[in-house]
Amino acid sequence: MTQTQMPPAGAQSGTWAEPKATAVLVLADGTVLEGFGLGATGTAVGEVCFNTAMTGYEEILTDPSYAGQIITFTFPHIGNVGTNDEDIESVNMAATPGARGVIVSTGITAPSNYRANRHLNDWLRARGIIGLSGLDTRALTALIRDKGMPNAVIAHDPSGKFDLAALKKEAAAWPGLEGMDLVPMVTSAQRFTWDETPWVWGQGFGRQTSPTYHVVAIDYGIKRNILRLLAGAGCKITVVPATTSADDIMALKPDGVFLSNGPGDPAETGKYAVPVIKTLIDTGTPTFGICLGHQMLGIALGGKTAKMHQGHHGANHPVKDLTTGKVEITSMNHGFAVDKDSLPKNVEQTHVSLFDGSNAGLSLKDKPVFSVQYHPEASPGPRDSHYLFTRFVELMKQSKGKAA
Repeated sequence: MTQTQMPPAGAQSGTWAEPKATAVLVLADGTVLEGFGLGATGTAVGEVCFNTAMTGYEEILTDPSYAGQIITFTFPHIGNVGTNDEDIESVNMAATPGARGVIVSTGITAPSNYRANRHLNDWLRARGIIGLSGLDTRALTALIRDKGMPNAVIAHDPSGKFDLAALKKEAAAWPGLEGMDLVPMVTSAQRFTWDETPWVWGQGFGRQTSPTYHVVAIDYGIKRNILRLLAGAGCKITVVPATTSADDIMALKPDGVFLSNGPGDPAETGKYAVPVIKTLIDTGTPTFGICLGHQMLGIALGGKTAKMHQGHHGANHPVKDLTTGKVEITSMNHGFAVDKDSLPKNVEQTHVSLFDGSNAGLSLKDKPVFSVQYHPEASPGPRDSHYLFTRFVELMKQSKGKAA
């Protein structure tokens, strides 16, 4: 799968030798794929997935939901607009970076965007993320589609010296994401408030100075743009760590509770999160979940989750809203899904993936509780699903009206 390298301009016939590999991807089955190193040096183990988004690589690489994964970008030109400080999505800057590694097809050119302040290679190095270029990402994507997301070790050494036997052993020994709770790696260590609103051309980010509702967001690996859209919709937000008790959450007197995205196996994180979610549901407080929050809400309501073959990772996934009949193009990033057939009768399936028919949304028939599998805040991705934040606000409005 190594991409063919062209000789340097002006090289004489017979005088140029193909560059030596300085990075490798070693799959758990022993397959070794060679390329050229980017970013940090060293090794990292994780699950290899592919992402089909054409833009937004910085947001993707800083999405905490990618903890434990090595991302293969199917779009060939990644990194050409550089990086900047505004497009980082991780809230907890002290936490482990989202992705453990990144694989791209072609080498990275110099930044060509006015917002860039750092080359992607330097940015990866500073964040400790190992990169590999020069791989046939189409072939690797086809392999994942055929055989599922493999466990692997990505390694970068400028000398090109690798202990392949040891790397193969490490890849084979890694247990994989099933049964793994990764939320402690990405959640915030303490409670904090948020008032930053979405970015506007020529103005940058704003501030919410007169909120109408108070939302407590449980941080399982929350993204900044989620918080911005909640603030932009008129909310004061208090973000709490993933292990916060239901009593402590309700003591903050929220008008609504938000269950965030995050990495790992929902059933494993759910061992401590689901009892809290059940208690919150019983209070009748409007509740909105996405991604991991959606999956754990499904478990709390009596459903089950399962590992997916290749997962959904991209910014072009069609989803049908069964409550309106409309189709929206969504941003997705998940390797587990709610089993729609396991949902009890008091739970309605509200959204479905038009790629494979998997569950993409649910709501409780007798309480103001709903969730979606995808990322309505996008970043990167389309804005088709921003209406869900308005739907959440409307539930809080109705709930406050009944209380009054």
